[in-house]
Amino acid sequence: MTDAHPGAGRVIAGTARGIRLVAPGPMTRPLSDRVKQTLFAILEPALRGGTILDLFAGSGAGGIEGLSRGAAAAIFVDQHRAAVAAIRENLARTHLGGPAAHVVERDVTGWLGSSDALAHGPVDVVLVDPPYDQPGLLLATLEQLGRPDAALADGAIVVAKHFWRDEPPDRIGLLASDRARRFGDTALTFYRRSSRAEAAS
Repeated sequence: MTDAHPGAGRVIAGTARGIRLVAPGPMTRPLSDRVKQTLFAILEPALRGGTILDLFAGSGAGGIEGLSRGAAAAIFVDQHRAAVAAIRENLARTHLGGPAAHVVERDVTGWLGSSDALAHGPVDVVLVDPPYDQPGLLLATLEQLGRPDAALADGAIVVAKHFWRDEPPDRIGLLASDRARRFGDTALTFYRRSSRAEAAS
């Protein structure tokens, strides 16, 4: 992978601060520094020592930011070979590769239903960033993450990044939204996963 598409932004905090990341292609929608600052200010308490799952990972910028800020492990899932190559290069650039970083080249919804996903749980933070022109894919992914058997820790935070008009439901299975932020056309909806005991009460 080369710098042919260098527009994936940079790591803004932590051990890899300032390192620029490559993108898998010109259609990548990188998180702006402003969005990253807001997102990770909210996520940071849950990240330290936890596991972050970066779905539709693209360049891997979200999961890499999490590792840089103290996450113990990160899982990157994307079905596109160019994205997987970019993630691996970015992990090498930031010196955050190794056993703490697991890169999966698979369809996200298929992987979430697999034994491999369960083997990497429980996950503390999930980033969900499918293509904006496929809002149904966002909903299908959130439905899987809201299932009682999903590989998420009780109290896990799930963040959906989406076009601001395509607001997902407030509650999906064990996921309940507790805040949202908008940045121009981009919106972030934050969900918290209830425990099975809370859901049953």
